[in-house]
Amino acid sequence: MSDDPAAPADTTADDDLSQEAVRREKRERLLADGLEAYPVAVPRTHTLAEVRSRWANLETGEETQDVVGVAGRVMFVRNTGKLCFATLQEGIGTRLQVMLSLAEVGEEALEAWKRTVDLGDHVFVEGRVISSRRGELSVMASSWQMASKALRPLPVLHKDLSEEARVRQRYADLIVRQEARDMVRLRSAITRAVRTTLERQGFLEIETPVLQLVHGGANARPFHTHHNAFDQDMTLRIALELNLKKAVVGGVDRVFELGRIFRNEGADSSHSPEFTMLEVYEAYGDQHTMATLMRDMFLAAADAIGSRRVETEHGTIDLDAEWAWLPVYDGVSAAVGREVTPSTSADELRALAAEHSVEVDPAWDAEKLVLELLSELVEPTLIQPTFLCDYPPSAQPLARPHRSKPGLIEAWDLIIGGVERGTAFSELVDPVIQRSVLEAQSLLAAGGDAEAMQVDEDFLRALEYGAPPMGGLGLGMDRMIMFFTGVGIRETILFPHLRRETR
Repeated sequence: MSDDPAAPADTTADDDLSQEAVRREKRERLLADGLEAYPVAVPRTHTLAEVRSRWANLETGEETQDVVGVAGRVMFVRNTGKLCFATLQEGIGTRLQVMLSLAEVGEEALEAWKRTVDLGDHVFVEGRVISSRRGELSVMASSWQMASKALRPLPVLHKDLSEEARVRQRYADLIVRQEARDMVRLRSAITRAVRTTLERQGFLEIETPVLQLVHGGANARPFHTHHNAFDQDMTLRIALELNLKKAVVGGVDRVFELGRIFRNEGADSSHSPEFTMLEVYEAYGDQHTMATLMRDMFLAAADAIGSRRVETEHGTIDLDAEWAWLPVYDGVSAAVGREVTPSTSADELRALAAEHSVEVDPAWDAEKLVLELLSELVEPTLIQPTFLCDYPPSAQPLARPHRSKPGLIEAWDLIIGGVERGTAFSELVDPVIQRSVLEAQSLLAAGGDAEAMQVDEDFLRALEYGAPPMGGLGLGMDRMIMFFTGVGIRETILFPHLRRETR
């Protein structure tokens, strides 16, 4: 038997189909002998973690008369003549050794173990807690039984689990790779820290519909579906925004939702068609209160996983340092080496784009050209936390006109490590101006812009009842987790969407 914890124990053949055939035969043999391959329960008394904690101080070679019943997946096995060793694994990767000796379990049980147990099987073992002669905390078995027979061999980590295989067969990835299990726990810790921060500041979590008659809240291409009972076309939500703002109109002054949203767009290392978004709205808040909240959430997430200094490919990012504010036009001006303002013409901007090798569409207007220059020349250079602010109006159709800078809006994007991590506005609550903005968007949609928003009459009606001044914030949870872990979006999402598997 191999000592490699990721190598098949039941055969040396490379053909997985032949290994599966051997395992299926073992399953049939168990059933023929009147035993269960998949019992409904086993008499477990302790988790592996509980055994490790309670008996952690045993001296090398020390034995107890404490009998426990443990269960786990077999990750290592070595069978010799009169003594068998196995390593069981549970949950987050906790492992414990079990030992089966001829003297303790008897010849029949020992031989049944050798004939039946493979890597990947779940087994139950009852026995005394001891420390082996090598100082390994162990359970010396007095009996054992199968808890679940694995019909497929475990993947060999270095050979079978390419990145594509890890993502497509995440269940196998979780079995054999500790980093995958750690990612699940880390994501949960970050999400919990964000939620706790909001709750401590008086924000109330609610849920809003995924199916919508009108897509809005962002510029994005939606997924379309059909509601058979109502015989009406619908879309999956592209944002959480509009329903949350309706709740604020109704008096839920501090509200948030952590929910899945769906955008029928490209998929790459930083984009997924389905992802988790946090949106927050605060009555009598603005872009500045939202900036403070955003920083609070990042610091809480950092504290939850260990450090406010994050090592990235761009160097160390210190979340305790100043979070700078950079106006959009100032950033673009510095990048191109001359002053750019809201009055700079499209022709001038196209010339600047050509001068700096930035590809643009000849049909783009001046605001779109500024945003493209910003994306290509400014954002990648912003490594430490920076609020890019004072955007042109077309960047965020739901943001309020700037209170002191005509022609701009009160909105920011948070850039860390050269990547947008979140956004916030002083929200537009004037229903007359909001209607005109949405009607302009609907004309773009009618002209073929698949990302433009539609006029949502129910949302406008809500604003007409009077919405308080408010700040709003959007944070892609996957982007936050990518920042703290340095991995792509497919590694942060447990079961990401993939192309159909071809055989």
